[in-house]
Amino acid sequence: MTLRRMDNVLIVVDDLEATKAFFIELGLRLEGETTVEGPLVGQLIGLKDVRATVAMMRTPDGQGIELDKFHTPDAIRWGPVDLPVNTLGIRRIMFAVDDIDALVARMRDHGAELIGEMQYADTYRLAYLRGPEGILVGLAEQLGAPSSAAPIRSPA
Repeated sequence: MTLRRMDNVLIVVDDLEATKAFFIELGLRLEGETTVEGPLVGQLIGLKDVRATVAMMRTPDGQGIELDKFHTPDAIRWGPVDLPVNTLGIRRIMFAVDDIDALVARMRDHGAELIGEMQYADTYRLAYLRGPEGILVGLAEQLGAPSSAAPIRSPA
């Protein structure tokens, strides 16, 4: 058995429409949306009486972000939505971008909060944004190289 690839990351949200709009503005596309429910779904995820709307988003290179809005049982909010990046658990998603300044400006115009930005030597620039549901998104622009270069590893 061999691990072939990462298929997707799940983000449970309360406001599915706002979160879809955020990721679409960021550059992802909506691949599809459906409602899942019933005992087989509940058995798979360890919950009873499950009914959820699932929206699958894809990056330009095909990576998946699954957004789930639970109708039953109700989603549980575990702490505030503005937790800092050093909170235990999955805290952010990082995307490689071509023009960090233009994308940060566009996302701020659509309600994203700029957490901070930095330049790492002469190799790349980083910016952290907070979107709907408190989702942290990192943006990385490699300097002096085409966007098809190897993936960037962030210091955080």
